[in-house]
Amino acid sequence: MAEPFAAVPLVVDTSAWLRQRDLAVQPRWEATLRAGLLASCPVVALELLAASRDEDDYTALAQALDALPQAPVTVSACRAALGASRDLRGSRRLPAADYLIAAAAAERGFGVLHQDRHFDTLAGVLDFPSIRLSD
Repeated sequence: MAEPFAAVPLVVDTSAWLRQRDLAVQPRWEATLRAGLLASCPVVALELLAASRDEDDYTALAQALDALPQAPVTVSACRAALGASRDLRGSRRLPAADYLIAAAAAERGFGVLHQDRHFDTLAGVLDFPSIRLSD
């Protein structure tokens, strides 16, 4: 039986959500889901729902995301995202959405499950577990 990706809840970034059916990661994905350790964030939900194919797809996806623990984007998470942006000024530019996802996860004591090196950079500033889907 596969082990979960981590022992803490993980906000699933879009980069990981889109790869969940890859045979190489599917057993660990399912183990993490069964353990109640996959979480969502409104920013990720917006990204995923924007790509839905039709109303049925939108509804099913919205229900799946709503069923997960949530990392809300609060005022303090926005402040933390802005602080991280200031701290990383002059280094690589990162998508605004990634700052918000990382800050929301960090505020709740969650990690981020991803396939995007931006979160490795943000973990160094916002102090959250950064877990790569393919590791």
